[in-house]
Amino acid sequence: MTMVQSDMKDPKAITGRTVLAWLLGFFAVVFAANAVFIYLALGSFPGVVVESSYEAGQAYNSEIAAAKAQAELNWQVSTEIVRTGPENGKLVVTAADADGAPLYGVTLTALLRNPVHEGADVAITLNADGGGRYVGTVDDLADGNWTLILEIEQDGSRKFRSENRFFLKD
Repeated sequence: MTMVQSDMKDPKAITGRTVLAWLLGFFAVVFAANAVFIYLALGSFPGVVVESSYEAGQAYNSEIAAAKAQAELNWQVSTEIVRTGPENGKLVVTAADADGAPLYGVTLTALLRNPVHEGADVAITLNADGGGRYVGTVDDLADGNWTLILEIEQDGSRKFRSENRFFLKD
């Protein structure tokens, strides 16, 4: 019996070129996916929370003192957002002192901040409605996550500040 030698290669054999092609293809897919995720992440949130970290650090001690003073006041403040249309609504704030008496002679400012799109922030002007109740109209209020920043000033100085996150849907 004689053996015949053939120079034909096995088409299913794994060669060095095949391994290299699969390895390069794998890493190309990983890098492409990472590039897409980085692009989407930076497009939706640039990472800037404060413009100047140094100035924010300088104001840190005064913010702590303001928070302690606010806690000593023991004011009772509640907020509610009521939908009046598909993208409209009103913000209702009820403010009372430590004894439950309505707050008068204060100035309220409110900002609805969208955590993803800085341009979507909505400033709200609040007007006294009587009995410590303040109401403001909100336009262009889309569904989703929002942060309500509420500040109350009395006699020219800030007495109360709160930041509350909430999810709004129809």
